Amino acid sequence: MISVAVKLARRDFALDVAFEGGAGVTALFGPSGCGKTTVIRAIAGLERPDEGRIVLGDRVLTDTAAGISLGVHRRRIGLVFQDAQLFPHLEVATNLAYGRFFTPKHLRRIEWDAVIEVLGIGHLLKRRPATLSGGERQRVAIGRALLTAPDLLLMDEPLAALDGDRKLEILPFVERLRDEFAIPIVYVSHSVEEVARLAASVVRLEAGRVVQIGRPAEVLAPTAVARAAHRFEAMSVLTGRLARFDSVYGLSMIDHPAGRIVLPGALSGIGSEVRLAVRATDVTLSLGRSHQVSVRTALTGRVVKVDTDHGPFALVTIDLVGGDRLHAYATRLAIDDLGLDVGDDVNALIKAVSIDERGVPGLRIVPG
Repeated sequence: MISVAVKLARRDFALDVAFEGGAGVTALFGPSGCGKTTVIRAIAGLERPDEGRIVLGDRVLTDTAAGISLGVHRRRIGLVFQDAQLFPHLEVATNLAYGRFFTPKHLRRIEWDAVIEVLGIGHLLKRRPATLSGGERQRVAIGRALLTAPDLLLMDEPLAALDGDRKLEILPFVERLRDEFAIPIVYVSHSVEEVARLAASVVRLEAGRVVQIGRPAEVLAPTAVARAAHRFEAMSVLTGRLARFDSVYGLSMIDHPAGRIVLPGALSGIGSEVRLAVRATDVTLSLGRSHQVSVRTALTGRVVKVDTDHGPFALVTIDLVGGDRLHAYATRLAIDDLGLDVGDDVNALIKAVSIDERGVPGLRIVPG
């Protein structure tokens, strides 16, 4: 458990945040300049707050009223930044061993071989950072932080410097380290997809203040009709279980109480939980179920809200069978033509090709 309550004032910025994080990933989410990195630096001991108290487990890291401020090296916190910050003249194995060297032997509870296996970096050990891709460098940086056996891992936009493909390469590794090492993580991002897939809890910041705390499905849900590009940020998070893999078509079948979700690629672990992020702009609504369409995923639910303004869009909120909440954008013209209203039963159609399967943990792409 991490408990944070800090205040800090600068000439052009003021920070006043308070939140708690438990097991898994606590995401600090918000636009650039909202204070996410400053919070991370305060937790790490790199920034001293004007007022505040930071407690990790049963250890007080910072308490300005009591005059307590542990040094960075005494906080037992692992740090991963946008830039991997590896030593360029050292091989990967030596970079990995660097942090472990300064960790007392009795505290080295995380095994070398386990880290190498989870992050898939065994074949990189004899190489130098300059020969690695951006995604490989970040995996090594994560491994170096893990091998210090930290009580908390801080990840400050670790994927921001990577291109789209490299980001999606790293996400499953972050999922695995979250699940297999059971180290709490505070993860900074302004990416909706990253937060939806990784976080157990989301702390949303705006202008140095906490404006919302909750599960990803709650915090990432749109609150009003979005205009222009903002509508593409509206996201729903759906949770189902892997039913089977269709080797003929290269598709995974995910069982959800509202229906079956069809996902490209092969997932392992029949019966295991799968979490998917679905953009509101990728959902089509139907008042009836027609099989004469190419879409294979049709989830049943009931309309609980229809938001409109004077623009062209309508935002429809649907309670799916089983409890998940799904958001869909449509035009006001379509809503009026369908006569869609609160209380109507609908089918939410989601094209399999619209779900970016590369960021789903444990999934491999089946060659065509």
